[in-house]
Amino acid sequence: MGGIDMFGFLRNHTCPIGVDMGYDALKLVQLGSRGKDTNLLIAGGSENRPADVKPGSADWQRWAIKTMREMTANGKFRGRNIVAQMPASEVFIDHIKMPKISDGKLEDAIFSKVKKKLPFESNEAIMKYIPAEENNVVVIANQREKIDRHLAVYEKANLQVKSMGVWPIALINSYVRFFGRRKTDVEAAVCLLDIETSCTNIVMCRHRNLLFARSIPIGAKQLDDGSAEHDKGCSELPGADEMMTRLVPELIACRQHFGSMYRKTRIERLIFLSGRAVDKDRCTAIAERLGMLAQVGDCLAAVEIPANRDGLRIERRGCQRNWAAAFGLSLWDK
Repeated sequence: MGGIDMFGFLRNHTCPIGVDMGYDALKLVQLGSRGKDTNLLIAGGSENRPADVKPGSADWQRWAIKTMREMTANGKFRGRNIVAQMPASEVFIDHIKMPKISDGKLEDAIFSKVKKKLPFESNEAIMKYIPAEENNVVVIANQREKIDRHLAVYEKANLQVKSMGVWPIALINSYVRFFGRRKTDVEAAVCLLDIETSCTNIVMCRHRNLLFARSIPIGAKQLDDGSAEHDKGCSELPGADEMMTRLVPELIACRQHFGSMYRKTRIERLIFLSGRAVDKDRCTAIAERLGMLAQVGDCLAAVEIPANRDGLRIERRGCQRNWAAAFGLSLWDK
């Protein structure tokens, strides 16, 4: 058989560029694989939003276009195909029971149960539903105008949108690829916790199957910097301990909501996907207050970084950036 790769185990594969364009930072990453099990970090970079640029504004759009052009021109990305997502704050998610229908129009029946809850006009919505376990349905909706605005940004940045993803599936992709590879993980229901700068995203899933998702507007900035703001004399701002006491009840409420929907399902463990972006003691404190077994999932530590690092704007040592969603978007076609 010589050096012939009959089964494709030695072939390299390049994923699309994952674009996590949040309101606090812009992150681009491109993953690949060598053989069956080796995950490669091909290219990547990130940039914080300038403090004087308002999220969602025309200035923000111009900044995002300029930054993406510079990153893709200088970062050794391969190709222009991207998988992007909307910021979590712009994604509406609801959980309902599967409606009983007799006329076969299931999608209409599902969306009619959700339309009155939307924070925007239903005729402006792009909606998708995902069947879940125990006769439940997860409904995800975006405002068409905001999607069009994002698509225009990518077009002006000379990028080709292969797909618009959603953050819960992106997080599941990272979990499955890097931390859910054992045979026992396929059947295990887990809770993924992604603590971003200004929000905490929670996903409950059984391997690739999404069961529950919610974004909570409390993030690492509030958890880690709140007490520092107090030291500066900003007494009207809550401290880190107070923010912790706000976050944990929200997480407990999510678990209770999940339990009311999935009475036959037990969450086996908690996985923090924020890597080193969140202080480990904070993660430990959250897990203890929730009374759950937990592990820290560092996506950056799960990939091989090439020896030639020219143009790679990601440092593994001391990295304070959360790459879980961006990695999951790059893995969209896996």
